[in-house]
Amino acid sequence: MYKSLTNYSDKVDDAFLFILSVIVFFFVAISITIVVFLVKYRAREGRVAKQIEGNNMLEVIWTVIPLILVLVMFYFGWRGWKPMFSKAPKDAMVINTTSRMWNFGFEYENGKRTDTLYIPANKAIKLDLESIDVIHSIYIPAFRLKQDMVPGDNKSVWFIANEPGRHDLFCTEYCGLRHSYMYTAVVVMPEDEFNEWYVDTTKREIQAAPGVHPGLAIMQANACNTCHSLDGSRLVGPSYKGLWGKEEVVVTNGKKRTIVVDEEYIRRSIWEPNADIVDGYNKGLMQSYKDQITAAEMDSIIVFLKGLN
Repeated sequence: MYKSLTNYSDKVDDAFLFILSVIVFFFVAISITIVVFLVKYRAREGRVAKQIEGNNMLEVIWTVIPLILVLVMFYFGWRGWKPMFSKAPKDAMVINTTSRMWNFGFEYENGKRTDTLYIPANKAIKLDLESIDVIHSIYIPAFRLKQDMVPGDNKSVWFIANEPGRHDLFCTEYCGLRHSYMYTAVVVMPEDEFNEWYVDTTKREIQAAPGVHPGLAIMQANACNTCHSLDGSRLVGPSYKGLWGKEEVVVTNGKKRTIVVDEEYIRRSIWEPNADIVDGYNKGLMQSYKDQITAAEMDSIIVFLKGLN
């Protein structure tokens, strides 16, 4: 556990270990005292209990010592918290971090977008945080980093990853039915490898694994499968199974109408998700993907949905 993976994680660990040490010490000390007192002052024949009026010195001791311990705990906590929310260095790499139900998205200064956070080792990284629907919280346990992401209240955090590796990243603020699916990873790369990855804008980050349709890979990368199933089961949104060509009752501007699922409907549902709401489902749960899914990606998604039939 005690490993300095960022520029401040060891300070957070110091606070944790100090507080844990105090807890263990007093737990042991109080437990031993209880046992000793139970034996020494147990009721016995011929012994009369004495009434103790008070002890000023004892009162001072058990007031001053806890006060000192709490102040020391505060010092360690402040020492670990302050660097996390201090002003980022001017040369920090800025990565726009967006949360939505139920995935994270990362956009780099050169326009590259991923659903996994790729960063170079030994370089200051600044995450500009934005939530576009409900309250989320970005959490990287290995880095001792956690920050709530509140709609309309954009914040930022920064850190320096000390060595290459792969670490968990997930949402730690309950954000709805599929909250537990909102996880990804931080990949810390040697600087030369990161620079090669960063400047190569010809390779798409959404690459289908062997046997996986490109359209499905795009939807998985955008966390579409957290709300829509492939097997016909009902989730937050309608299932993809048998969707293409199906007659669907939707609510448009407060009025019900029947439509046939075609290319126009699919494009509108992804880019303007609140325009036509399938009857029986709630409005406002899906945000627009107009800035996340390109026209070419949309074509791949449509080909995949056609194939499901």
